[in-house]
Amino acid sequence: MATAGSVNTFTTTLLNFPANVSHLFRSRWTVLHSETGASSYFLSTSRLRLLHSKSTVAALENEFSSCKFTDSSQGVRFGGEEFLTRLLARRWTLANPDTKISKVMFSATDTNLHDFSASHLFLGVDTDICMPNDVLGTDNSNQSFYIVRDDLLHPLINGNKARKLDGVLPLIEDNSVTDVVTCGGCQSAHAAATAVLCAERGLRSHLLLRGEQPEFLTGYNLMSTIYGNVTYVPRSIYANREKVLKSQADLVAGNSGSVLWFDDILSTSLGKQPRSYGRRVIVINEGAGDAIALLGLIRLVKYLSQDHLLGKHRVIKFVVDAGTGTTAIGLSLGALCLGLPWEVTAVMLADRIDGYKRQEKRLISEFRKHFGAPLDLDKDEVNGGIVNWVERLRQRKFGNVLDGEVEACRQIAQKTGILVDPIYTLAAWEMATFLSQKGAKANGDLVVLLHTGGTLGLFGLAQSKVLRIGGKGKQRQRQS
Repeated sequence: MATAGSVNTFTTTLLNFPANVSHLFRSRWTVLHSETGASSYFLSTSRLRLLHSKSTVAALENEFSSCKFTDSSQGVRFGGEEFLTRLLARRWTLANPDTKISKVMFSATDTNLHDFSASHLFLGVDTDICMPNDVLGTDNSNQSFYIVRDDLLHPLINGNKARKLDGVLPLIEDNSVTDVVTCGGCQSAHAAATAVLCAERGLRSHLLLRGEQPEFLTGYNLMSTIYGNVTYVPRSIYANREKVLKSQADLVAGNSGSVLWFDDILSTSLGKQPRSYGRRVIVINEGAGDAIALLGLIRLVKYLSQDHLLGKHRVIKFVVDAGTGTTAIGLSLGALCLGLPWEVTAVMLADRIDGYKRQEKRLISEFRKHFGAPLDLDKDEVNGGIVNWVERLRQRKFGNVLDGEVEACRQIAQKTGILVDPIYTLAAWEMATFLSQKGAKANGDLVVLLHTGGTLGLFGLAQSKVLRIGGKGKQRQRQS
């Protein structure tokens, strides 16, 4: 663990950064609109900033809590569009769901699908595209896929970490939570994102990280230590995550506090709860694998389905890397609710297909319980599975980096300006390339990759005993 002095030094340095580094995220201190409803502001780092999200302002003006529209026991059954409109009428962490879309182009002449480190496939990236015109006028002489640049949402809290926490933090605030307990690997992007967002809202975060404390703090491990309270848990004990999370939450709450779970909150909370005197501790599952986290991904799908972006009628092969699988399930649910002809392909990285199918079934069941479902959502289709779970093209034990993969990340960055990491996003990049080469474009389908962020994980590779750079034969020893 870093010493108090070292953390204070880092904190002092961070306080000198520009004050607007977190302008995409709502502050904990919300100043409600005036009685005339003329304006709404929120206070952040001693500044008043205009809330430019119309949906957020509307939610505040109607006194919506983050869970105003909740469980299916209310008998709420609508068509897809109306269902989502009501479902998404709530406060959010992100001021708006906007994101950037780029087009990656590569040569169609090289069909060596197994030479993934052969970055000569990639010609470049088009960052200034008009989606409808570009899609209709696609030149098939060059293969391509589109990439949703959620890695650009925030320097620390980006990708699916921001999306999954989009609906979570307002719910936590509405229930007067004082402390948040969650868990993850040593280089968990989710744990770091939770710590940062909690710190911005004056909440205490308690992070249970798997394994031993490293000698040197890097990447997300460093961010978790700076923003949150880190405890390292031996792997044998961490295997029972639910027990570990509950024990830590009980410890933090103490005798006078209380422990909350999202399942209980979503079932009973219809408005803001009064602040109690004791600590109110909430548990967020590993990777934000909770039903409430699906809402941020559904919000993203609704945004992307606009006519000037991906639209509602084009067949799309959506590709995403899967840790807990929550992101893929949320994307698929959003597409089904809107009746979109989108197929979500998720590259399995941290579990076997049986585990992902169980996760899918659990989250969909929780979603139906708390939020209901639109009339046109076929139950049999959902029960049969809504995500296309696939193996990584080059399989390995989770966390391992194979020869040439860091070099592939380097080449992709140099030729496209897009940073991917070898554990997660490189796997999705490989699959998007594979699907494009397999002829999805020839069938009129679009291949779209969601960049799930996690790029600080590259810096975390320094904690590995051996970091291979530049392919076989070149390696640098690192201390773990």
